[in-house]
Amino acid sequence: METKERIEWLRAELHRHNYNYYVLNTPEIDDRAFDRMMEELQRLEAEHPEMYDANSPTQRVGSDLNREFVQVPHKYPMLSLSNTYNKAEVADFYERVRTGLEGEPFEICCEMKYDGLSISLMYENGRLVRAVTRGDGVQGDDVTENVKTIRCIPLCLTPGTSYPADFEIRGEILMPWTSFEELNREREANEEPLFANPRNAASGTLKSKSSVVVARRKLDAYLYYLLGEEVPCDGHYENLQAARSWGFKISEGMRKATTLQEIFDFIDFWDGERKRLPVATDGIVLKVNSQRQQRALGFTAKSPRWAIAYKFQAEQAATQLRAVTFQVGRTGTVTPVANMDPVLLAGTVVKRATLHNADVMEQLDLHIGDKVLVEKGGEIIPKIVGVDKEARGADLGEKVRFVTHCPECGAPLVRYEGEAAWYCPNESACPTQIKGRIEHYISRRAMNIDSLGPETVDEYYRRGLIRNVADLYDIQVQQINGDGSREKSARKVVASIAASTEVPFERVVFALGIRFVGEIAAKALARNFKSIDALASATVEELSAVGGIGQVIARSVVDYFARPENRELIERLKAHGVRMELSEDELSAHSDRLAGQTVVISGVFARHSRDEYKAMIEKHGGKNAGSISAKTSFVLAGANMGPAKLEKARKLAVRILSEDEFLAMIEM
Repeated sequence: METKERIEWLRAELHRHNYNYYVLNTPEIDDRAFDRMMEELQRLEAEHPEMYDANSPTQRVGSDLNREFVQVPHKYPMLSLSNTYNKAEVADFYERVRTGLEGEPFEICCEMKYDGLSISLMYENGRLVRAVTRGDGVQGDDVTENVKTIRCIPLCLTPGTSYPADFEIRGEILMPWTSFEELNREREANEEPLFANPRNAASGTLKSKSSVVVARRKLDAYLYYLLGEEVPCDGHYENLQAARSWGFKISEGMRKATTLQEIFDFIDFWDGERKRLPVATDGIVLKVNSQRQQRALGFTAKSPRWAIAYKFQAEQAATQLRAVTFQVGRTGTVTPVANMDPVLLAGTVVKRATLHNADVMEQLDLHIGDKVLVEKGGEIIPKIVGVDKEARGADLGEKVRFVTHCPECGAPLVRYEGEAAWYCPNESACPTQIKGRIEHYISRRAMNIDSLGPETVDEYYRRGLIRNVADLYDIQVQQINGDGSREKSARKVVASIAASTEVPFERVVFALGIRFVGEIAAKALARNFKSIDALASATVEELSAVGGIGQVIARSVVDYFARPENRELIERLKAHGVRMELSEDELSAHSDRLAGQTVVISGVFARHSRDEYKAMIEKHGGKNAGSISAKTSFVLAGANMGPAKLEKARKLAVRILSEDEFLAMIEM
């Protein structure tokens, strides 16, 4: 056998043995024989560098090269799922699906919700080309080299199987319990901080800048969603079974249900059985199986309407309350926090828990020294849910009362009508609020000044360099260079701040930190008013007329611009070159051709994706809707339009436009 043929044969065999061992759990050869083959391949590749292959089995050992992660946009946004915590909410979801599909029969795919780090894997011609973390759902970190070290993820798909030429498969990167325990034993021996749970350990490992470290920690992965233009089936379950035949590790904890009772049976079974699994889980995911029906149901701003996560009942533990402290958020919200004796809860040592607000605290009737019942809401955020009043003794401490003044600046707290929270109104002088607004401003989703972090903001504030976000643009290298040894990092900070002046206007609106104005509201306000001056002079009525902007947001915007210090801040940001209006390119891309029109999208499209068409509709003044009604202006229809929507459109005499007709309409 010639050298080239031998190398290709070894690669194919090692890929096959990896699959047998890590996915099927049915090895054909022992470790020693596998190692001999790997050593031979490593030797031959070293002797013949012209035969290099980025997806060779030898690449799974990783590299010590220090890599910075590159941000990569997702082709399809990675949205989060809405959570439910009881069967009544599952029944509500089932009924919403039934109603949304107008009585059309449907199947629900029930599957385990693994507690790890979401990952998106891209394959071209059967080879792994990119692995990207979820990030913010729009873009994530390219961690391809690290993912290559995870043995159950195929670098090359099983030859002879009919996979698409180009597709994406998503899943969860996990650290098995055994690997987690071994890692923490090593860290304890080295007097290093322990990881709190397998999810944190998996996340920290995958973000390691050395893929050798990733390889050593023995991560696992389960894949749960196939995307692409040429997926083999309409059924989600069927697509995953096809992916299993291509070489992917797909959970055995899946089944299709056609009734609500079958869903409940699945939940009941896995609520107990999950404790036997080798990896952490925190619930069940329910998905409408048909992709055609998924498209018909559509999405909300944050999550799909055709899927939901059922979270298992939170684990509870009892411990003793030692003190209650009060935290101030960036918008002035004051939150009580319980400090307790450490207790193990759902794999994590818990010492602090939220008490939410004054009303919740009062209902609990807390006293220092109380025996309290703690649980994790959705197995993530610890909270106190009860007090063992029968355990109270003569040594019980004083009743816990909500503070009347800000614990940071001493200002008297206020409570706005209709809200449960108490606020510190001293926005311009409360240190915690000032630093919180600056941290929000520099965050990735806002101005993305990635050279700064909370610790640096705190340092600059203590030194008097910054008192608001406009002060950032006055910082000079010599001010933050210290003793002269930090010039390189100081220049990076100043350059990063300067680069933020190129951030689009809609993100600037979000970065200002106006109470209740999130990313979606900021985008709507920026696109509607087009400049900060127009936004600043808008009335409550004008603001409320914008889609998605209610009275609460409108009043908050008016109040923000009514304050002289905020007006002055805006003028300083303008002077520093921060974008305070839509650019010419953005303006030219917008029109009012669809103003006042409500559009429903249905079917599969050839020229643009559904999300691209939704963006076009918004750019031209239209409004997207998920279902057809008498208010629908027209339906943008692709191939395989849902039969229920087609029938309803005809019944209501709603216009149906093809892709070409729609594109011609907006390009007039």
